[in-house]
Amino acid sequence: MVRYAAAALATNPEKTARAHGEYLRTHFKNMREVAAALSGMKLNKAYAYLGDVKDHKRVIPYRRFAGGVGRASQAKEFKATQGRGPEKSVKFITRLLKNAESNADAKGIDVEELTIKNIVVQQAPKTRRRTYRAHGRINPYQGHPCHVEIILSASETEVEKATDIPSSAVSLAGLNRRQVARRRIEAARA
Repeated sequence: MVRYAAAALATNPEKTARAHGEYLRTHFKNMREVAAALSGMKLNKAYAYLGDVKDHKRVIPYRRFAGGVGRASQAKEFKATQGRGPEKSVKFITRLLKNAESNADAKGIDVEELTIKNIVVQQAPKTRRRTYRAHGRINPYQGHPCHVEIILSASETEVEKATDIPSSAVSLAGLNRRQVARRRIEAARA
């Protein structure tokens, strides 16, 4: 049995489905950006988004590993400037989503309600090869594979927003932590 990094997040195992891939031969940095873009999405919406990325209609925004990534006008959708369409990572993550979806279907969870609760991407050991250079030199030529874990969860019953707001909460709106603490101390003194 495989231990999941985000196993503690699964509060209700009957409503969650999981899938994982190990030593996937796609770049870790690209996969991390794809996972960050998908986290929290509904499953059907994620499939549509990944299909659009594959067809070059939308891009994956690059935020953390963005060194040398060119600018893309399609990234404006995400309030970012840099973006790419990493096809190989999209292909791998689509397969994992389909696997998790079929696991949910086997558990009897309604597929229409599934949300991507968590995606964890970790670096796998580098694959070592070598390339031959001028003047008899040899340099490393390494691959950067990754491990990916996906947890899908059926949406819980939604709680309606409270209509009546306590007066103390209204007076604390817009204050920072220090100001709230000062008001609490003054209220305790009075």
